[in-house]
Amino acid sequence: MTAVREALPDGRYGRSADQRADRRLKIVGSVLGVILLGVVGWIGYDYVAGQGLSGEIIKFKVVSDERADVHLEVRKDEDAGGYCTLRSLGEDGTEVARKDFRFDDRSDRIDRVLRLRTTSRATSVELVGCTADDGASR
Repeated sequence: MTAVREALPDGRYGRSADQRADRRLKIVGSVLGVILLGVVGWIGYDYVAGQGLSGEIIKFKVVSDERADVHLEVRKDEDAGGYCTLRSLGEDGTEVARKDFRFDDRSDRIDRVLRLRTTSRATSVELVGCTADDGASR
């Protein structure tokens, strides 16, 4: 009885189709990975560099039924100008105040305590958004 060999001898006929397919998949995967990293990097850079003006509420205090004081921190380019919109909500969720505050100071970071006049007692204050004069909003 003779032994029957089912597989081809190793290295005798070149690379198998599976090895060529594996190499092709590795190349395609590497190219797609580099493209994905490039896109993520570009989006991240655009997000960080594209912010003309951004703000953050540090704290707020309801002083009376007609007033709330807000400590707002604004970050921007020194030469940039723009405004931030604040609004205040009452206990039932209705808007009791809304006001735009302008920031043209020659500084890249501005801390300011702002006064909102309300139509009734406020329970919260929120930053609606900030917009630079060139149209970039955040």
